[in-house]
Amino acid sequence: METSLSSSSSLEICTASPSKLRSTAVMSSFATAATLSLPISYGRSSKYVVKKNLGARFRVYAIIGDDAMLEKKSTWGNLFDVEDPRSKFQLCKGESLGVNQALDVARYDLQYCDWRARQDVLTIMLLHDKVVEVLNPLARDYKSIGTLKKELDELQEQLSTAHRQVHISETRVSTALDKLAHMEELVNDRLLQERTTTTTTTTTNTIETATESVCSSSSSSSEVSSESAKSKVPRRSLDVSGPVKRYHPRLKNFWYPVAFSSGLKEDTMVPIDCFEQSWVLFRGKDGKPGCVQNTCAHRACPLDLGSVNEGRIQCPYHGWEYSTDGKCEKMPSTRLLVDVKIKSLPCFEHEGMIWVWPGREPPTATLPSLLPPPGFQIHAEIVMELPVEHGLLLDNLLDLAHAPFTHTSTFAKGWSVPSLVKFLTPGPGLQGYWDPYPIDMEFRPPCMVLSTIGISKPGKLKGQSTKECSTHLHQLHVCLPSSRQKTRLLYRMSLDFAPVLKHIPFMEYLWRHFAEQVLNEDLRLVLGQQERMINGANVWNWPVSYDKLGIRYRLWRDAVEQGAKRLPFTNQEDN
Repeated sequence: METSLSSSSSLEICTASPSKLRSTAVMSSFATAATLSLPISYGRSSKYVVKKNLGARFRVYAIIGDDAMLEKKSTWGNLFDVEDPRSKFQLCKGESLGVNQALDVARYDLQYCDWRARQDVLTIMLLHDKVVEVLNPLARDYKSIGTLKKELDELQEQLSTAHRQVHISETRVSTALDKLAHMEELVNDRLLQERTTTTTTTTTNTIETATESVCSSSSSSSEVSSESAKSKVPRRSLDVSGPVKRYHPRLKNFWYPVAFSSGLKEDTMVPIDCFEQSWVLFRGKDGKPGCVQNTCAHRACPLDLGSVNEGRIQCPYHGWEYSTDGKCEKMPSTRLLVDVKIKSLPCFEHEGMIWVWPGREPPTATLPSLLPPPGFQIHAEIVMELPVEHGLLLDNLLDLAHAPFTHTSTFAKGWSVPSLVKFLTPGPGLQGYWDPYPIDMEFRPPCMVLSTIGISKPGKLKGQSTKECSTHLHQLHVCLPSSRQKTRLLYRMSLDFAPVLKHIPFMEYLWRHFAEQVLNEDLRLVLGQQERMINGANVWNWPVSYDKLGIRYRLWRDAVEQGAKRLPFTNQEDN
């Protein structure tokens, strides 16, 4: 497939004499160039480049403005001092492009349109300066009124042509953005198609379609719109709709953090729900944590209504006491000690968190690390119970593009809305970084989201990447699936600056207040999603490019539930 990317063309015109050519070329150059997608070059050595041919015909290789006009200095010079992007891009002639290459071509289109638009604006500014010079009696030679009128008429015509060219450039930019958005949809479709078996022919046709839609940057806006409409392929979407199904048993075969160590004191209990079952955490005689079923074997009384007595949890109904492995070690008011045991879960304390294994398979030997990076100090650990399904909450946390619209009263107050938001993944994994926000993000199976945010002061971002920022905020979100419509959220916040804040009294209450404000901005939206999802709406009906990390989470979860031997986007996968 041949591709023409704003390449230099030639234009043949007929004229009676070279003198008439000079008087009319400037007025028609911009409109003619726009029609044929000719790049208009600007340079100090610019002249009309005319080569005489037979039959009083002239071949014009470039249509260029006046030297005096372009040599004039402007206070806005830095705005227009942009290199022509064509010098850095290799044309793809006679080659079929991959999807990533096609995206690069679409990005180049935007760079080229931006460069052209800057040149058009520069032309208008210089023409306006020339109008002022003609009208300024102190800066011009004495000329007759007729001569001045003629010069003004010519300049007015040139300005009108230049303004038309600006509108044409705006149309080109809009068309290029549409093409790039279409390419992002195609890439997203390709990602979704990895879940299903596709034939080689279908894959080839999809890539060729993607190539056709971006390798025609020199076409007019109407032609591009028509070709884009023809080249669109049926979209694939994730199906996340209907009432929330019971969690698949395979999703339980992971270590889940369920509480912070700081929240589980001696002689205290922490009741939790995990996968629609009730449990209670407490510390045994040796200080190690245990997790037992929150139901007494005798009369099914909730154990969390009782107390902890010498490392055993005591039922408030008849005083039966259970150890951390679930064995009943004491039965008051009876001489018979029956061999009774309630269900318990493997429980482990690791790096300041309490972990449990709710699955049927034997637990793995290692636990993932959720500690903040070196140099950070933990400032707040907060636990909340939220009335949403944990997958919807993860979808929300893995999406940053919603921030300028949703969090306008909290951390995103004053953020501008960028023209394009991307989540870039250097590899096939579940981590990457946001552009243009200086934020790194990772989904860590089975239910954790880690993010590092570069900041200059509270609520303000700084720099284009986290490496460029001197101060950072690190966040951990754990979304424990309590039930089909309830999530236990563990939130930990760490800073690599201002260590004195950690020692200010009641500071954690301030952090909690701020965290609740942010979550409330999300909850009103996610609760609305959940309601419509239960009624049959698909909450992943139309994914776009900045949904990449959320899509990968959903594909990973589907693969777990389907029992895939190799889980996608993890180190189990070769590619």
